[in-house]
Amino acid sequence: MVDSALHSLVCTAQFQADQALLHLGRRLLAAGYRFVTPTPLTQQRVNARAQNRLASDLRGVFGWSRPFTEQLLDAAELAELEQAGIVDKQDGHWRSTVRWSSLGTLLLAHSAFPTDEPDAVFFGPDSYRFASLIEEHLRQRFAPVRRAVDIGCGTGVGALLVAKARPAAEVLAVDINPKALRLSAINAELAEAHNLRVYHSNVLESVDGRFDLILANPPYMHDSQRRTYRHGGGALGEQLSLRILAEALPRLRRDGSLLLYTGVAMVAGEDPFLGAARTLLAGDAYGWTYRELDPDVFGEELEKTGYEQVERIAVVALTVTRLR
Repeated sequence: MVDSALHSLVCTAQFQADQALLHLGRRLLAAGYRFVTPTPLTQQRVNARAQNRLASDLRGVFGWSRPFTEQLLDAAELAELEQAGIVDKQDGHWRSTVRWSSLGTLLLAHSAFPTDEPDAVFFGPDSYRFASLIEEHLRQRFAPVRRAVDIGCGTGVGALLVAKARPAAEVLAVDINPKALRLSAINAELAEAHNLRVYHSNVLESVDGRFDLILANPPYMHDSQRRTYRHGGGALGEQLSLRILAEALPRLRRDGSLLLYTGVAMVAGEDPFLGAARTLLAGDAYGWTYRELDPDVFGEELEKTGYEQVERIAVVALTVTRLR
């Protein structure tokens, strides 16, 4: 009985916190809030400027993740946000534990900067490139999308774009990170994407059936801290991307497509991910295209242990269609 009561209290507190976060998102939308999230390095450089020591507006609080004084928010709202764990006080100033970023008409909640926690939910330039790739694919696709899944959904951005563009489709957002699933659900509610559902799943292990569209923007770095949103496994972060490719192929319906956005550590002028992907895609069951979207990202990572032989990190797009 005690365990049941405790569980009920935890669930009630979580529901109230989620409602507070949803209410905040609606308030920001109504106020015309917009924020485009830069790279962590740009964020660090901009925040280091003397005039940016404290936030002076809502973008400073919920976009730039700057400390702020209590005068910046209404007292009742500040109390509600504190109770929900959305803001807390550190070293005499308040800070938000979440960020809000814009993508077109969407507003997405994700983890505050810096994203040091193992279960941090990241949104940034990769998310914008991934979104552009999805939108381009949906414009060019003529086959119907009746069922879609976003693997490692994070903020749910991929699933949200499909759900909004194909309102008759069943869209799944799956992740192993409970915080990502919570934020994806809140972001979907804020966007009124009622055909989107979130599921806890390690790749596709916990969901059944086949799909017309499978999306994935997996982590692709070799991260010494093994943070969920960054660490891709393997020697140079490639393991999860290859696993997704291998497990997604048999789950595609005929004419179904896999859209995989990932990063590749290039070694001695060679693309090791493409070489491994060719083996998985051998034969005539699939048609596919592969292209570099950006030849050089996260150059600062090359100074870290494990990247001594890497020449550059490129972001790539692999699109696979099942032909039979």
